[in-house]
Amino acid sequence: MHDRLLKDQVVVVGCGLAGLSAACVLAARGHRVVVLEKNDWLGGKAAVLEQDGFRFDMGPTILTLPSVLHRVFQEAGKRLEDYLHLVPLDPQWRCFFEDGGLLDLHADIATMQETLKTFTGDSQVAEGYGRFMAMSRRLHDVSERFFFWKSVGGIGDTLDTTGMFSAAVLKDVLSLRMGSSVASVVRSHLADPRTAQMVDHFTQYVGSSPSASPAVLCGIAHMQTQEGIWYPLGGTRAIPDALIKLAQELGVEFRMSCDVAQIRTAGNSVVGVELTSGEAIQAQAVVSNCDAVRTHRELLREHPAPSRLSRKRDIEPACSGVVLYLGLKERYEHLLHHNFVFSQSPDEEFEWIYQRGLPAPDPTCYVCAPAVSEPAVAPDGGEALYVLVHTPYLRPNHDWSQLLPEYREVILDKLERTAGLNGLRQRIVSEHSLTPADIHSRYRVLNGAIYGVASHGKYLGAFKSANRSPELKGLYLAGGAAHPGPGMPMVLMSGWIAADALDQDCQAV
Repeated sequence: MHDRLLKDQVVVVGCGLAGLSAACVLAARGHRVVVLEKNDWLGGKAAVLEQDGFRFDMGPTILTLPSVLHRVFQEAGKRLEDYLHLVPLDPQWRCFFEDGGLLDLHADIATMQETLKTFTGDSQVAEGYGRFMAMSRRLHDVSERFFFWKSVGGIGDTLDTTGMFSAAVLKDVLSLRMGSSVASVVRSHLADPRTAQMVDHFTQYVGSSPSASPAVLCGIAHMQTQEGIWYPLGGTRAIPDALIKLAQELGVEFRMSCDVAQIRTAGNSVVGVELTSGEAIQAQAVVSNCDAVRTHRELLREHPAPSRLSRKRDIEPACSGVVLYLGLKERYEHLLHHNFVFSQSPDEEFEWIYQRGLPAPDPTCYVCAPAVSEPAVAPDGGEALYVLVHTPYLRPNHDWSQLLPEYREVILDKLERTAGLNGLRQRIVSEHSLTPADIHSRYRVLNGAIYGVASHGKYLGAFKSANRSPELKGLYLAGGAAHPGPGMPMVLMSGWIAADALDQDCQAV
């Protein structure tokens, strides 16, 4: 690959998973790529914390749709298996409910239906689950054909208007169930409230309320069960490490502790970036892996944000979260790798988070116990427990230095009461945490929102900022606040799309 003809320089601002994906694809297609990262590590939220003999993934922990990663490596003619060892996880989740119920999510639909018959004692719930998954498969298929792998900023970008009135296209449009929410569609198939709450939670991959999110997001369920959930040996951190290795082999230049002050423009074209040190770097194009809203507000101050990013109702941040990293001297044998400890009332929980803007008194807790799959994450017999609780995005009246100590107790009480983690406090020998304020400053995201912009709106809530800027020639956006949205596979796809759009535009010149 080293004898390839290099094209003009491209700057990638930010080295999260989307930035790494874009850099690898661009370099594989012959572009000279420089990646600028303000932090002293590469990989964005997919960072690692090593403390007292424990190793914690600090950010995302659930890997779905590994086909996206495969596609990035295939761009360079490489095999993902030569860079990363992925272990399948099934059951995919274990669910704990306040009434003592325990339900495992299986990838195989028939197995899951039998599990639901036993769990609920109602064969109709199992039949409803089968119908729901069939609908989810159709929604996933429509997304693959019209929504994924191209720059999309609105519904006009998704459909071929020349065939708008064909029976096939009309059927696809009707299948999207526009005007319906995830919660309403789920409950039209699943009358059992605990099963519905489990299925609702796919929407939490995008940090949004199921009652306010469009029904098309029900397709996430099939995406996960079709390709499975995987654990990379070495933890999630192994994913950026693999991408960094590939990028270096392709000649990508990385510069850390290198903060971008602004994206420089001439007229309506991008010409480079300027660092906080005053250094200017010329570029044919810029891929911003910063939050899309903050890119326009902070890095493009001379250019007003496009209307979709300037209207308050269109830029509601997704939720944030509190993360507790708990090093335990003894692990809990009844935990799976991935676990959800559910609130008693999802409606009340989401009202606190999304309407009141306050931490929920009875939260749902995601608990990752990776020693199940990789004992080396902790000293012998121990566990590197990762606990994530969704909270409102950061408000001016939130002082997390005051809120965290009390909310920590709420979380630990919930885990002991609902998940059977008896004596949890006594097992903790090492501890660290992140709050929404930490997330806001550490990752330069919008108001501490982990998942970018909320996917709220029953008609157009699934749409994010397009990856190719319609306002500025040479500007491309990647990451959770850009199309197709948050979550590991989606941000990796956003990087691929941004790189593909940029490369296509270069060939068209």
